[in-house]
Amino acid sequence: MRRGRAPSGGPVRPGRRVPVHDLRTADESRAAVPELRYPAHDVLVASGLPGSGKTTLISRTVAPLDEEGGTVVRIDSQDMREAWERRLPGWLPYALYRPLVRCAHYAGLRRALRADASVVVHDCGALPWVRRWLAWDTRRRGRRLHMVLLDVDPGVALEGQAARGRGVSGYAFGRHRRAVRRLVAGVEAGRPPQGCASAVLLDREATSALRGISFE
Repeated sequence: MRRGRAPSGGPVRPGRRVPVHDLRTADESRAAVPELRYPAHDVLVASGLPGSGKTTLISRTVAPLDEEGGTVVRIDSQDMREAWERRLPGWLPYALYRPLVRCAHYAGLRRALRADASVVVHDCGALPWVRRWLAWDTRRRGRRLHMVLLDVDPGVALEGQAARGRGVSGYAFGRHRRAVRRLVAGVEAGRPPQGCASAVLLDREATSALRGISFE
């Protein structure tokens, strides 16, 4: 399966010609890509280890509107968690209301999909059933699912968790590592995750160099 390389200074449109773009810049022959562009109304999943920078990537690069003037909906479970935390007493352990946060998160995602908007979803990578649901829903609505996968060293991801003051258990982090390792291996072999029309692989340097993600 063909894999795309970064054009010099130009945007990349994943899925147009090749399904996989390995844009990691550790190989000096690869130029940094300034922008990723997707078809309007498609769904993009940002996946990677906890602490790898998914939330920062989404908030920094995703344009608020697509080129048709429609709102680009950003779905991040961290936003939902913080919204609940603002409403509840600080002494209440998150574990007690985590199921409610997750239900609210998936309900918001379902509403976004039904609205036929361009959607960007924060994905932990450890729940394949979420991507299967997204793939099924986008396919039946005549849309496509794409993935941006952050390939970040586990030590760097743990530093990212510490910097934001939130971490996951050692058991959960190990589960995430195994899931993301499988995703990276598949993309490196030229295979997008099941149900995805395209996949883009970024390392920390390529993520920092990316200036925009837009829908056209």
